[in-house]
Amino acid sequence: MPTAREALLDAAVAALAHRSWSAVRMADLAAAARVSRQTLYNEFGSKEGLARALVRREADTYLQGVRRLLAAPAPPERNLVALAEWIVARAAVRPILRALLTGAWNERLPQPRPVRPGGRLAPVPAQRRADEGPPAPGELVAETAACAGEEWAAGCELAVRIALSHVVAPALPVGPQCAEPESWSPMTPAITRLMDTILSVDTTSPRKTIP
Repeated sequence: MPTAREALLDAAVAALAHRSWSAVRMADLAAAARVSRQTLYNEFGSKEGLARALVRREADTYLQGVRRLLAAPAPPERNLVALAEWIVARAAVRPILRALLTGAWNERLPQPRPVRPGGRLAPVPAQRRADEGPPAPGELVAETAACAGEEWAAGCELAVRIALSHVVAPALPVGPQCAEPESWSPMTPAITRLMDTILSVDTTSPRKTIP
């Protein structure tokens, strides 16, 4: 069973599907998670603390997915293509992740700031980490690239930036032949071919890095 903390974060995500963050009430989240309001405040301290925890969990879950994909038993360049496709698909259905990766926050989402220096530390260790604030888009891209290891970091960063260009400006359909595929991946074949071509530099370069 999920912990009270996870249940409250799940309730916050569910609430954001129907209303903006400003309209989300702490009492409603506690009721949805079947915990007391005191438990909620013990875990997060405040609604701002909950927002920080929500965004931090989204970043951590994203990086866990990155590591899983890059560790798959396949040629590294194929894993990078799969990673780019996964980022596009996931960002399309997870607004907080999309905002984390692009910096494009809106009024519907929590946009937490880190706790001021010298502020009181949260009693819950997970909350102390969340209170440090979410990573900036550039930091998250760098963390993603680091997951690929030194040899493939440059190629991974390239794959992520290609994916983010598709997240920010998705391709427009020009006819029936460009209808959304049944596959989970929304990336166009043209983008996948482009990545294959660019990443082939990695496989032919002795150092396996982008020149």
